[in-house]
Amino acid sequence: MTLEAALTRYLSDITPTKKPTTQRGEISKAKKLIEHLGKYSLAALSAEIIADYRDKRLNEPSRNGNISNNTVRLELALLSNLYTVAIQEWGLGLTFNPVLNIRKPSPGDGRDRRLSPDEERRLLAAVNAYSNPMLGWIVRIALETGMRSSEISSLRRPQVDLVKRVIRLSDTKNDTSRTVPLSRHAKETFQAAMNNPVRPIDCDLVFFGEPGKDGKRRPYTFTKIWGQLKKKLGLPDFRFHDLRHEAVSRLVEVDCQTKRYPQSAWTCPYQTGHQFPVKLMLPLSA
Repeated sequence: MTLEAALTRYLSDITPTKKPTTQRGEISKAKKLIEHLGKYSLAALSAEIIADYRDKRLNEPSRNGNISNNTVRLELALLSNLYTVAIQEWGLGLTFNPVLNIRKPSPGDGRDRRLSPDEERRLLAAVNAYSNPMLGWIVRIALETGMRSSEISSLRRPQVDLVKRVIRLSDTKNDTSRTVPLSRHAKETFQAAMNNPVRPIDCDLVFFGEPGKDGKRRPYTFTKIWGQLKKKLGLPDFRFHDLRHEAVSRLVEVDCQTKRYPQSAWTCPYQTGHQFPVKLMLPLSA
C-alpha cells in the first residue's frame, strides 16, 4: 500500500473520529506528506527517506521565512500515528515504525507577540466598527477570558450563566470540561451578544452564521474579515490565538502586582484549560 492510499484510508476511517479542528489540521498535513512521499509504499519508506523529507521541509520558504519546526513536527506525528494504526489495526505485515528512528525538529521558540496599548485601541475600534457586531464581541471575549477561538464560536446560550458570571465548557481541546469566570467587561459583552436583536428564535448559538444550503445555521466564521482587518491595521503578524496569550499574561501580571502570584498557578489552568499555563505567558511588559 502506498503512503497516498494509506493516508486516504486514514483520513476516511480515523480522522472523522477527531475534533473538527484536528480534522482540518490532519487533512492539511496529509497533503504535504502525499506531495513529497505519496508514491512510496509504506514498507519502502525508510528512516533515511523520512529524515530527508524533514530536512527539505524545514528549508522550504513560507510567508514568514521558512516552514516552522512545529509544523514539521506535527506532520511527522501524523505519519507516525499512521504507521501505528497500520501496524496494530490494518494487518499489512509492517513490523516497525520508521518515524521513531529519526530526530524530530526542536519545538522552537514560543511566540512572544504582545498587543501594545495603541494596537489594542486600533484593533478594538476596527472590529467594533465592523458591520456585524459579533466580530467585536468575539475579540473582546477572547481578550477578557483567554478562551480559544473554537470555544467561543461554538458557544450555545445554555452554556452562558450571566447570573453566576461563568461560561461552562464541555467540549474543549483537552477533552475536559471547565468553567470560565467572567470579568465585568466580559459579562457586559456576553449580555450584548445574548440580546442580539437579529438572533432567530430557534437558534441556540451565541455567535451564529447564515443558514447553509441545508437550512442549518452554523457558528459565525470570521477568519477572512479578521485577516483583512489585520492587514489594514498593519498587524499582519498578530494571530487570533495571540489574544489568548495576551489574556493569560495579563492575568498573571495582575496577580504579580497584587502579590497574589501563587494564585495564578491555580487560576490559569482553571480558566484557560491549559495544563501548563506558563507556556501561554508572554514576557511581562516593562
